[in-house]
Amino acid sequence: MIAFMLWRFLLFTGAIGLAGLAGWLTLGQAGLLMGVFLASLAWFVGDTYWSTRLRNWLKRNDQSNPPAMLGLWAELGYLMRRQFKLHEKRVSESQTRLQEFLAAIQASPNGVVLLDAQGRIEWCNQTAAIQFGFDAQRDLLQLIGNLVRDPAFLAYYTANNYSQEAVIQGRDSTPARPVKLAVHLHPYGEGRRLLLSRDVTAVQQAEAMRRDFVANVSHEIRTPLTVLTGFVETLQNLSLNEDERHRYLALMAQQAGRMQTLVNDLLTLSKLEGSPLPGLNDRASVQALLTQCEQDGRALSELLTQGQNKKQQLKFEVIASDDGVGDLAGNYNELLSAMGNLVSNAVRYTPSGGLIEIKWKNLPDGRAEFSVSDSGPGIAPEHISRLTERFYRVDHSRSRETGGTGLGLAIVKHVAQRHGAELVIDSTLGKGSKFLMTFPAVRMIHLRELQVRNLQESIFRSDRLPVP
Repeated sequence: MIAFMLWRFLLFTGAIGLAGLAGWLTLGQAGLLMGVFLASLAWFVGDTYWSTRLRNWLKRNDQSNPPAMLGLWAELGYLMRRQFKLHEKRVSESQTRLQEFLAAIQASPNGVVLLDAQGRIEWCNQTAAIQFGFDAQRDLLQLIGNLVRDPAFLAYYTANNYSQEAVIQGRDSTPARPVKLAVHLHPYGEGRRLLLSRDVTAVQQAEAMRRDFVANVSHEIRTPLTVLTGFVETLQNLSLNEDERHRYLALMAQQAGRMQTLVNDLLTLSKLEGSPLPGLNDRASVQALLTQCEQDGRALSELLTQGQNKKQQLKFEVIASDDGVGDLAGNYNELLSAMGNLVSNAVRYTPSGGLIEIKWKNLPDGRAEFSVSDSGPGIAPEHISRLTERFYRVDHSRSRETGGTGLGLAIVKHVAQRHGAELVIDSTLGKGSKFLMTFPAVRMIHLRELQVRNLQESIFRSDRLPVP
């Protein structure tokens, strides 16, 4: 740069010197002064002209049509054009990175809102717009406190303590379907704040279910434990005759059996939730399932008849489809647990002398239905949707009298889901109930198909036998 300025200075002084020499040679001393003056004026006019052209070009911001210039001004124009292009390239790259960053934030499952120092919305992603009910264009530069009116949020926002997040109601929250949002403010820059939000409805529901589950299990176990403890203290401290001892021991055995049933049901649920889905290569004989359900139901009915002094046992009717029952692709023990729970529920809630119908029906579209119907008291409509919840009971006292744990229908629901089946409950007060499981066609191996498959397997085995 110094060399360039030195060269320009030499060029200027050379031009002035030549003009002065020419004037002196022509007109003497007066010509010298005139030559220096005219050369300086010409230099000034030229610089003014080229600088004016360069200035006008810069004002137009028209980089595609640079003016034609000479000398220093041409080089300055070239350097400026190059700097402009470098600047445009950097701006373009920055814009590209910014758009990629914003696209990434838009794809985030969490809401993101940028707030200025006054708490006005500078930008938000689509998730935040949905969660808070913003309009991404209309609500720009609107105060966040005017748009999010939840008292919990306003208290959190004005407290200026953002070390923890706050939980507020979502825009679409209703008493039937509550929506919870966790919001967290992060200060940055000069007074600006970053608002992050996430939907914690499922987390809150899971936490509530966990608390309810622990409370229900504790309650279910505490009752028989209290009974057992009381009977143990009685046996330890009182002198009882043989009949009293037998009666107390029988009651203790009953309560211990109740706890064992509860633990077994809990283990069954845990196993169902943690094991892989049943494959299509596993087979369960439908006829064996129906037979076992009937036998278990009759045994339970006899036991309850003796224990509750019922006058008459229940009647059982097993109806199988006319075209045979075949096999069901699935886990035999899981299916027996689900079907057995439906039958045992029917036995426990059907009065003396009532009828229980166990039915298997092949449908024209390849599906099949397993149903258990009873002639019990029925269930009110407001309870039906909640019957498969853990520990949900329509009548708590009656359920405990019959030995129910409140987990049977939850097990049925899990087994049905694991086998792709649909569980339907139909009940009318005073007329009984019907529990129906519909299995998909892909899991059905009908009798004719089963016979062909067994024949093929027998031929395959005979072909592999050694020739004598």
